[in-house]
Amino acid sequence: MNLNEINKLKYDEIERMEIPNITYTISHSLCTGCGICEGACPSHAIHMTVKKGYFVPQVDTSLCKNDKGCHRCHDICPGLGIKLMEQANQLYCDTLYDNLIGNYLKCYTGFSTDTVLREQAASGGIVSQFLIWLLENHKIDGAVVTKFDKDAPLKVQTIVAKTKDEVLAAKGSKYAPVSLHNVVSAIKKSNGCRYVVVGLPCHIHGLRKLMAVDKRLKEKIAGVFSLFCSGSQTFNYTEYILKQCGGKVDNLKYLAYREGCPTGMVAKGKGFDFFKEYVRYNVPLKGTFYPRRCLLCVDMFGELADINFGDIHIEDVKEAGTGISGIIVRDKNWLSLLHEAEKSGALQLNEIAAEQMLYKRYMAKAKKTRNASFVLLLKRFRLAAPLYDSQYEASVNAKTVLRYMAMRTKQFIGNHKALWFLLPKIK
Repeated sequence: MNLNEINKLKYDEIERMEIPNITYTISHSLCTGCGICEGACPSHAIHMTVKKGYFVPQVDTSLCKNDKGCHRCHDICPGLGIKLMEQANQLYCDTLYDNLIGNYLKCYTGFSTDTVLREQAASGGIVSQFLIWLLENHKIDGAVVTKFDKDAPLKVQTIVAKTKDEVLAAKGSKYAPVSLHNVVSAIKKSNGCRYVVVGLPCHIHGLRKLMAVDKRLKEKIAGVFSLFCSGSQTFNYTEYILKQCGGKVDNLKYLAYREGCPTGMVAKGKGFDFFKEYVRYNVPLKGTFYPRRCLLCVDMFGELADINFGDIHIEDVKEAGTGISGIIVRDKNWLSLLHEAEKSGALQLNEIAAEQMLYKRYMAKAKKTRNASFVLLLKRFRLAAPLYDSQYEASVNAKTVLRYMAMRTKQFIGNHKALWFLLPKIK
């Protein structure tokens, strides 16, 4: 059974909805925490807050205009799902197609030619370098990026970067919840009309949905970039790692998730200063601190983004060590600008076949099959789940049930600090 067939099994709750606003998404644990709904709400009734280690919207019912026919937050919510194939075909016609990557024009490996930036940033610093080149060559007016909050190093905040220094302040991976709640209003209020938004696939889903109904916003966004994503992390993820290494959140002064070569977490604060290799802190915790909604996502690469960037684990990259990114380009205009940046000497590209995305293709297949099977499992029991259009196969068997239960058990432990002592004992 494929997902087109699965979606005919629509759960009763969504058909009976009396209040089609974001409360349905929240009450059924379908929220991605993207924050797009806050910026989309015309009555300013939605505000993002942190709950159980990640961002969750709260609705002020006294301000909500749902009873007057406003359903915008519901209509643009990526947590309810999205028609990936339909929208991708509309956005990127005359492209090649891969059953795991989606629509694409070219695939590359690449990195920044700035050796310092390449070493300090994740995956070769190419995203930061490309944004800097775009700004300095007046191709864009600003870029939405994410940086650490100077007053709370564990937290991250989104900003509209308009200078090289602002882009550099946001370099590096952020393995923590990211909300774009302030971005929509900031872009719409700005004087410029050429902005790039960098986000995860779920951010892009919500943004594309909103751009389809908000003409003013659509006119101001020149490009959408996505990072590869196998799953987001809650704030509890970082707190747990700090605790294991003798650190405390309250004493944290500096944090970087991916720094140096070999790349790893650097954390400094009162009474601690440590470095922990990425493979040693991330791999053992895979999935433990994911929000539940990440288990139901089928988009690894960000199939509705103009360009995608992320880690790539092919042999020549492994031999070279850290500092190389995989790149998928879907839009002709952005392909031209990427090549222009390369000719200027700002970055280096090496074209590869789509099939060479070996490791990440494996992860993408897991999301297209395993996660799609989780979606089917929930729908079989008439439980709320996102709706996708997709041709990827899904099935429900004993293995599916056991795997879902195992992952939800790990997540339950990850969400309850009193149970963290169990984590070293489970795989």
